[in-house]
Amino acid sequence: MNKYTGFYIDKPIGNNIFSYEERKNKKIYVPKLIKGNLEDVKVGENIVFNEIDELDEIKAKGLRYMVEYNIDKKDVYIFDNHNHAFYFWMKSLNLEHFTKGCKLIHVDQHKDMREPENYDVDILSIDDIFRYTNNVLNVGNFIKPALEHNIFSEVVIIDSSYGFNLDIEGEFVLDIDLDIFSKDMDYISYDLRIKKIQELIKKAKVITIASSPFFIDQEYAIKVLKELFNYDII
Repeated sequence: MNKYTGFYIDKPIGNNIFSYEERKNKKIYVPKLIKGNLEDVKVGENIVFNEIDELDEIKAKGLRYMVEYNIDKKDVYIFDNHNHAFYFWMKSLNLEHFTKGCKLIHVDQHKDMREPENYDVDILSIDDIFRYTNNVLNVGNFIKPALEHNIFSEVVIIDSSYGFNLDIEGEFVLDIDLDIFSKDMDYISYDLRIKKIQELIKKAKVITIASSPFFIDQEYAIKVLKELFNYDII
């Protein structure tokens, strides 16, 4: 059963906790999950992330839908706010689409290794995983719970020139934040970033992709996304 039917969060929990008391807008939207392809990844009209930045209230619009599709017999999940990766990791793990305890490769402008409020989630219950992902986790703290519950044995963070030159061996789940293509990361060759991520896509067992509307223009993020998958297995 699809838990992501499209809904609002109007309490100071999950991603709605940031600058909640100072903001005029008090709710954010979590898009519906559909099965589709890259053509279904489009910018929506709803505010999915809201925060005060240098006295300005930033109301970031995200994706119209979260999109799940299968490519080369592997799960690919595309969504806006990055914490949803936790839910999709659990979904694919429960389907035995990757081996528990493999590596996580995290390609992102940010490390996202903050501590969550708690680690209290029943990883055998998809209902509780959904609650935990949306009510407790946020865009900065969703990796440590996966390590705490031994979903992954380690995380390899690619957020620098050094990271883009690493050789990755063994089984892994690939987690991409499209803000790795934000202007702040332009000191790394665009072509190098594209080529390396394409190599990782081909080797990964499961792929989660965040469009991160607070950190990168969404139309540009979608353009890059389509280029990443423009290779010979399509």
